Amino acid sequence: MKVLIAGAGSVGRSIARDLLDHGHEVLLMDHNPSAMRVAQVAEAEWMLADACEMAALREAATEGMDVVVAATGDDKANLVVSFLSKTEFGVPRTVARVNNPRNEWMYDAQWGVDVAVSTPRIMTAMVEEAVAIGDLVKVFTFHQSGASIIEVTLPTDAPVVGATVREIDWPSETVLSCIVRGDRTIAPSPADTLEARDELLFIVSAEADPEALDRVLRTAPGATPPTD
Repeated sequence: MKVLIAGAGSVGRSIARDLLDHGHEVLLMDHNPSAMRVAQVAEAEWMLADACEMAALREAATEGMDVVVAATGDDKANLVVSFLSKTEFGVPRTVARVNNPRNEWMYDAQWGVDVAVSTPRIMTAMVEEAVAIGDLVKVFTFHQSGASIIEVTLPTDAPVVGATVREIDWPSETVLSCIVRGDRTIAPSPADTLEARDELLFIVSAEADPEALDRVLRTAPGATPPTD
């Protein structure tokens, strides 16, 4: 996969290292010469240019990129990079960094953003996860589809503990995508048994009833979930 990362600060370089470790090709672009002098990611290609300028994106062959990541510290720049990448170069997927949560509402398909990543929002979710065992925590929202990633950690007295995945009548538009158990990540199969302290990750569509999953997790398999 070929990835262009606009913004070679600490965030952009960290993303680049992870992608390179997974065998992807990375081009880092930044208009600030100092970004080229600090902690360079040697395996990546580097380009000193402003990613908000069409000429720079043409020179970077953006039309051949699989993903463009707008990772600068400027929300306006990230929106411009996403918009140009999507509308002018037809990039299949754009990922944009949100620095100020108050700007999240702009990060949508109209601005060419497929996925918006808000560090403050994710940190809030992680704090809630740490103190809210048994409660549903929205970790991430896909702005293009409106679907969400929901996390819940099963308390020891959860009615679904001990049940297999197939025994639970999951709500419509809701998919159990991963079970995190200790330091293991498990791709759930119908025969897997849920255990206390399992972290469950769900993909929930925008049309799903937000309370239906909570009701199912608080009801023993085979019993009728409460409607209130």
